[in-house]
Amino acid sequence: MPAPSPLRLLILAPILLLAPRASAAGAGVGVSGGGQLWCVAKNNAEDGALQSAIDWACSADGGRADCAAIQQGGACYDPPDLQRHASYAFNDYFLRAGGAASPAACDFSGAAALTALNPSYGSCMFPSRLVVHRL
Repeated sequence: MPAPSPLRLLILAPILLLAPRASAAGAGVGVSGGGQLWCVAKNNAEDGALQSAIDWACSADGGRADCAAIQQGGACYDPPDLQRHASYAFNDYFLRAGGAASPAACDFSGAAALTALNPSYGSCMFPSRLVVHRL
């Protein structure tokens, strides 16, 4: 396997350094070995900024992310944890906007960052690519 180019390291280093760290206690959390990226809320983002970004990402007039998983009864519904809700909404929007091919889609006014650490926890799975179901 060839070594990563210096330019690629220059581009990815700030992204990975600014990304939130996954909890070691989280089930199913690990470092991706396949070059996968997830868009997650920054640990230092203000709650108000996160809520506004969630509202936009999940709205029909905004990002049109599929936020069913963070609604009551959903696999990722965790009302006291705004960070987790924001991360799920941000990641869904990011994937719908093109994923790794569109890194600028993971910003949310500075409240989000890309990470190679899988943010999935418990029964809440964060996809790293958009799965299209065909009939």
